[in-house]
Amino acid sequence: MLGRVNHIAIAVPDLAAATASYRDILGAHVSQAQPLPEHGVTVVFVELENTKVELLEPLGAESPITAFLAKNPTGGMHHICYEVVDILAARDQLSAAGARVLGSGEPKIGAHGKPVLFLHPKDFFGTLIELEQV
Repeated sequence: MLGRVNHIAIAVPDLAAATASYRDILGAHVSQAQPLPEHGVTVVFVELENTKVELLEPLGAESPITAFLAKNPTGGMHHICYEVVDILAARDQLSAAGARVLGSGEPKIGAHGKPVLFLHPKDFFGTLIELEQV
C-alpha cells in the first residue's frame, strides 16, 4: 500500500526563522511560503534530492499546530507523509483493519494539490501519518 516517503513535517514557532536556517545555514533550496487555510497552516518545503521536509507554522489560533507547539514550544517532528496510489482504497483498507482516519474520513486537498488523509497517531506508535495520493 505505502509508496515512498513524500515528506517529513516539522512544526515550527517561527516559519521565517526556520526557512532562513534551512536556506542560509544548511544551504537547502526552500520554496515560498504557502498558506493552507483549510488545514490551518502555512507551509514551506525544503527540497532534497530524495524527499522533502515540510516546515509548518500555525495559521490562526484554531490551527492544530497551535496545540502541538503549546506542548513543544521550540517545535518538532509533526508527521510523516507516505505516498499511496489510491487514497480511497487505502482509507477503506486501513479502516477495515481498525486504523482511525482523522476528520470526516474524506480526503482534503493538500499542499501539493493532491488528496490527503491523516491517520490517528495512537494507531501508529505515536506518529501522525499523512497519506497523499500520487
